[in-house]
Amino acid sequence: MEKLNFESILLPGIEEKRPVVIAGPCCVETEEQLLTTARALASNGIRMLRAGVWKPRTKPGGFEGVGSVGLPWLKHVKEETGMYTVIEVATRDHVFEAVKAGIDILWIGARTTANPFAVQEIADALKGIDVPVLIKNPVNPDLELWIGAIQRIYGAGIHRIGVIHRGFSSYDKKIYRNLPLWHIPIELRRHYPDLPIFCDPSHIGGRRELLAPLSQQAMDLNFNGLFIESHYRPDEAWSDSAQQITPEVLDYMLNMLVIRDANQTTENLAELRRQIDGVDDNLLELLAKRMRISREIGVYKKEHNMPILQAPRYNEILENRTKAGASMDLSTDFVEKILKEIHEESIRQQVIVMNRK
Repeated sequence: MEKLNFESILLPGIEEKRPVVIAGPCCVETEEQLLTTARALASNGIRMLRAGVWKPRTKPGGFEGVGSVGLPWLKHVKEETGMYTVIEVATRDHVFEAVKAGIDILWIGARTTANPFAVQEIADALKGIDVPVLIKNPVNPDLELWIGAIQRIYGAGIHRIGVIHRGFSSYDKKIYRNLPLWHIPIELRRHYPDLPIFCDPSHIGGRRELLAPLSQQAMDLNFNGLFIESHYRPDEAWSDSAQQITPEVLDYMLNMLVIRDANQTTENLAELRRQIDGVDDNLLELLAKRMRISREIGVYKKEHNMPILQAPRYNEILENRTKAGASMDLSTDFVEKILKEIHEESIRQQVIVMNRK
C-alpha cells in the first residue's frame, strides 16, 4: 500500500481533541432555518456547520436541496457566527461554485465515492485548490473503492483529507438504516493510521434514538470525530427528519459521551495479549487440520462420483454449531459468519481435489 502523508484537516481555532464535531441540518431549506440552527449550534460551542445544498435523493420527487441559492446563506452564517462551513460536492461545477463562495471544507457523498469517474472529475477540479476534503465510504461495503477515492483526491494535491464512516446499504433491513460494519473503517485505519475518521451516526442509525450509542461506539473505537445531523425543528425537516436532533439534544449527548484515553499505556495488557496470540495459533492449527479432513472428504467424493455440496449436512452443521455457540455466549450472527467462511474454504479445497488429474 502506497504511503500517503496526510495533513491536519483542523482549521484555525478548532481544538485537537476528541470528538471533533461537525454538525448541522441534512439540507439547507431556508435562510431562517439555517441561521436559527447555526446560532443554536454555535452557542453550544460547535465550530463547523455541515449543510446539504445539493441533495440528490434515491428517488426523484423528494426535496433535492435549494442549490446554489443557498451558498450566500452559508456565507451569512459564517459572517454572523464565525462557524466554518462544510458542504457536499458531487460534480466539477459544485466544486467551482463552493470554492467561489468561500466554503471551508468539502465532502464527497457515499454515492459519489462509489463512482470512480465522478471522484476523478472532482479530483481534477480540485487541482491547485487548497481545501480540506472529507470522503464518505461508498454505499456498498468495498474498502478498495474507498481507498481508491482517497488516492484520487490525494493525487490531485489535496493532502488535508479525512473520511466519514456512514455505514453501508443492505437489502435486508435491520435495526440500522445502514449497517455499521465497523471492521471496514478499522481496516482502513490499519492502512492509514494518520487518516482522520469521522462517524456519521445519523446515516448509520436512521433514527435519533440510535445516535448516542453509535457515537459512543465510534469514540470507543478511537474515531476522531462525529459528523452529525442537527436541525432546530427536526420533526419539520424537509428530509431525513427521523435522524436529526436539536442543537440542545446534541449538546446533551456530547456531554454524556465517555472519551477514553487513547494514549494510555498498554504494558499491563502484555500477558493477556500473549494468551490471545496463543489462542490464535491454536485456531489456525485447528483450521488447517479441518481443511486436511475436508480434502480427504473431497477424495472420497471424487472416488465415489459424489457432488461436492451436501446441503442437508451443511444445514445440520449450521444449526448445531450456532446452538452450541449461543450456549458459550457467542452471538448467532458471529458463529454463522465464521461457519459460512469455513464452509466456503472447504468447498474451495474440495474443488481443487476434484479437478486434480
